[in-house]
Amino acid sequence: MKDGKLNGQVAFITGGNRGLGLETARELGKQDILVVLGSRDSKNGEAAAAKLGDEGITAESLGFDVTKPQDHQKAYDYFAKKYGRLDILVNNAGVWKESDTSSRSSVPKLTSAVSPEILRETFETNFFATVALTQKLLPLIREAPAGRIVNVSSILGSLTLHADPASPIYASKVFAYDASKTALNAFTVHLAHELRDTQIKVNSAHPGWVKTEMGGPNATMEVSEGGKTSAQLATLADDGPSGGFFHLGQPLPW
Repeated sequence: MKDGKLNGQVAFITGGNRGLGLETARELGKQDILVVLGSRDSKNGEAAAAKLGDEGITAESLGFDVTKPQDHQKAYDYFAKKYGRLDILVNNAGVWKESDTSSRSSVPKLTSAVSPEILRETFETNFFATVALTQKLLPLIREAPAGRIVNVSSILGSLTLHADPASPIYASKVFAYDASKTALNAFTVHLAHELRDTQIKVNSAHPGWVKTEMGGPNATMEVSEGGKTSAQLATLADDGPSGGFFHLGQPLPW
């Protein structure tokens, strides 16, 4: 453990026990930030925190399901009582409901065939619950010297690129998932505007197509690279951007 070397910052990563969330926690932990992993399965979260601990990273686990309002209160109480603030919130938890993401072999449903149930389930996790959690924790983020909010989006949320026949994602139409990330990007823009006169920065991150359970084995980036963009945005300097959409430091079009 690095308790004597921590820089004083506390970060909460939803869906932090595996994949992109765990890699983001690892990247932040390497910068001496105390990381708290939000995990639906408490045992998996504790195991992930212990693994980071073995790597010299100070990590804690919090049993947490972003779709449960009572867990939002639980998270608020945890950070309020233990730290009195929250420096970094990484809204990483997300779902993809439209095809078999373990292989990406099955073709996503046509837009005209996506059911209202799939739309609601996708938006509940990727948008509504994420917005509600951020609103709940914002008073604690305001207590931080320089709060950072990172919304883990996707290049698939870019309407500009979806409308351009020459873009690399033009043929990748996954309606419910894509639309939920477009909505999340709108939240980034609106919240950043509200907080423009504060020290809090709000940005959307496209982590890349990463070989996670959601990304599948054909993805182009290794898991070890998947947390870099979120970590960069979580540790922006005071003169860094807010209200933007980025991948590895490069801006993406909305």
